Amino acid sequence: MQGVLSEALTRIVRAPAALTVAGRTDAGVHASGQVAHADLPVVPEPRRLNGALPSDLRVMAATPVPREFDARFSALWRRYVYRICDGVMNPLRRRYVLSRPRSLDVEAMSRAAAKLLGEHDFVAFCRRHEGSTSVRLLTSFDVSRDRAEIVCTVQADGFCHSMVRSLVGALLAVGEGRRDEAWPVSLLERTDRAGEVSVVAPHGLTLVAVGYPPDADLAGRAAQTRRLRTH
Repeated sequence: MQGVLSEALTRIVRAPAALTVAGRTDAGVHASGQVAHADLPVVPEPRRLNGALPSDLRVMAATPVPREFDARFSALWRRYVYRICDGVMNPLRRRYVLSRPRSLDVEAMSRAAAKLLGEHDFVAFCRRHEGSTSVRLLTSFDVSRDRAEIVCTVQADGFCHSMVRSLVGALLAVGEGRRDEAWPVSLLERTDRAGEVSVVAPHGLTLVAVGYPPDADLAGRAAQTRRLRTH
């Protein structure tokens, strides 16, 4: 997405358009609430920009922002939704929902998710990268049933690579009765990646929203986020 949009912007505004996005998503993950910024001489009209983009990518709005705004580092939180079907899958939803053959215990999954809230080192659920931290503040993690689908909604100040998909994989083990409710939170004691945690398929995951502070706090938030966090 990032490269395609950057190329389209460059052609339209006739100037280099280096794009910064709020959250990099794994291949196959969707985004309905992605935010990006670029330093441009003019603000392009979304309709004209969309005409230069493939049909599965659309710009919903474009607006000037303060110079201090940074789509990635100014963000306060990011919210993802992962959808699972443990019944009869609607074929029209197959590109956005994970299908599971066994009925899941949603209440057990919800209780296990709640135990993970707070600031922790989530290295057991992440792929470690040199020079970065796996400490994250998980502010909400809700699991509920929406008719035939189970909806896992998770929000944090940031996420490591594959972190959401690993968290959902751990909850699936609880929902299927293969692990008890305390197992996911017990993994926070680990100091390396937990190989027994399955990373679920990417197509069930969608980045749905990104939150930012008031304009006056943008620069301070960006500086704070850039500093390496320690637990």
